[in-house]
Amino acid sequence: MKHKLIITKDADRILSSLHNEKEMIQVNAFSIKEDNILGNIYIGKVKNIVANIAAAFVEYEKGKMCYLSLAELKNPVFINPKKNNKLVVDDEVLVQISKADVKTKAPVAITNLNFTGKYLVLTHGNNLIGISGKIVDESERKRLKALMEDFRHEEYGFIIRTNAVNIDDEVLRLEAQTLIKLYGETLEHARYKTPFSLIHKTLPGYLCDIRDGLSETLTEIITDDKNLYEEISGYLKHYQKEDSSKLKFYEDPLLSLKKLYSIDSGLENALKKKVWLKSGGTIIIEPTEALTVIDVNTGKAIYGKRQVQETFLKLNLEAAEEIAKQIRLRNLSGIIIVDFIDMEDKSAKSNLMHAFAEYLKKDPVKTVLVDMTALNLVEVTRKKVRKPLYEQIREE
Repeated sequence: MKHKLIITKDADRILSSLHNEKEMIQVNAFSIKEDNILGNIYIGKVKNIVANIAAAFVEYEKGKMCYLSLAELKNPVFINPKKNNKLVVDDEVLVQISKADVKTKAPVAITNLNFTGKYLVLTHGNNLIGISGKIVDESERKRLKALMEDFRHEEYGFIIRTNAVNIDDEVLRLEAQTLIKLYGETLEHARYKTPFSLIHKTLPGYLCDIRDGLSETLTEIITDDKNLYEEISGYLKHYQKEDSSKLKFYEDPLLSLKKLYSIDSGLENALKKKVWLKSGGTIIIEPTEALTVIDVNTGKAIYGKRQVQETFLKLNLEAAEEIAKQIRLRNLSGIIIVDFIDMEDKSAKSNLMHAFAEYLKKDPVKTVLVDMTALNLVEVTRKKVRKPLYEQIREE
């Protein structure tokens, strides 16, 4: 299915929304004054080590702390060389923010630095060649792994992203060389800097949406703002020349880009607690501190007494498809608990779980259907990439 990425300014924010031929399927809101730290690399200074939780707290900016798990302390790059990799207070070490701060929780950092491109990720400290599990064609997997073997190094390896499918060898080689150069420059630059220095800054969020979009389905990138157009054009020419022709500038004084793609109403719907299904049923979405709870209700759905269980299955299947869409649209992550309408038949439950798993597979972010509990609650986990939409809007 063809997708269009719409990037537009709205007051003090930049909206990046992905649309298929029917509807908005993904949306992010970025403050124009946004200081996106996700992916940034700093020279951090270890302020405290808490042995009973096997973690260190590292000051990455003056007065700002991040959480570093000692279990995840892999191949740290110390600014002052040491004889071993044991972390102690006052050590100066390169840290990369892997998870943004959430409410009262500090950002999470790692020491195995990653440098992400559209097709590849360079991984410091791990010299293996990994490949996305979503690349299923065996011959293509072999081609990509054989190609990247030439770039293996004792200090780093690569992960081949889903986007790399059917991409020309030369394009992949060029990106590998670009990432290797960036890696070398970053480590060299760090040698001459002091604690709390920002060594590598991540891309603005809307450019990350372009980089991480699936090449095979993204047909157009459209903006109606001259400054955004110039920034996107410069990025594409430098990093994604093959996608430069997809960029379009929209200009129509009678119909704005936001109205053309119903962005305001799409954003409003993506923030509502209740979602109506075509059958008359409803989905209630309740984010909490620890997890997100989704409840499926019959609502106004009409059913006959003899076909109650059959109707429940149909309604649950409809809800499963909509829930998978809403999880992506709202960028929900972490633990998600879904309370479907109870069904007595085991085969009906099995059909529901199978269908739900297939819908979740369409999400480009890693999403796992864990299981159905004894209380008939369905557990889903989704990798956290950035803050959920409701937090993006609230903070902005």
